Amino acid sequence: MSDTASNKKLIEQIFAAAGNTDPAVRDRSLFVASLADDAIWTVTGQYSWSRTFTGKPSILNDLHGLVRTRLAERTRTIAHRIIADGDHVVVEAKGDNVTREGVRYDNDYCLVFRFEGGRIKEIREYCDSVLTERALGKFPDEKARAAD
Repeated sequence: MSDTASNKKLIEQIFAAAGNTDPAVRDRSLFVASLADDAIWTVTGQYSWSRTFTGKPSILNDLHGLVRTRLAERTRTIAHRIIADGDHVVVEAKGDNVTREGVRYDNDYCLVFRFEGGRIKEIREYCDSVLTERALGKFPDEKARAAD
């Protein structure tokens, strides 16, 4: 299998496991295992969440950890289109989430994954920044200092 095909297949498997309709069986372990220790996740734009999270602990704790504290159930993001070319896989996706306060957080995403050595090395996230801040609030200052 080519790198393009294997990278695409891995992303398909990650989104299938994490997008299950039953929150009790949603599984992010394949994503976590596939993420390089020195990976970076860049939230693009010019709003409070815009920054680069460097390293697996920062991605999982500072970014995803904060999102998890704001949602009523485990995060669910459904991939609608996956396009792969070499070491890059691009995913168009839609969130299916509700905050603890009952606000819908169904963001539209374009996620660009870059692979290196079979592992996810870089992620660039494009989304509706207005919806993110309206539903999840501004990124907390104390977390911002830790993430940068």
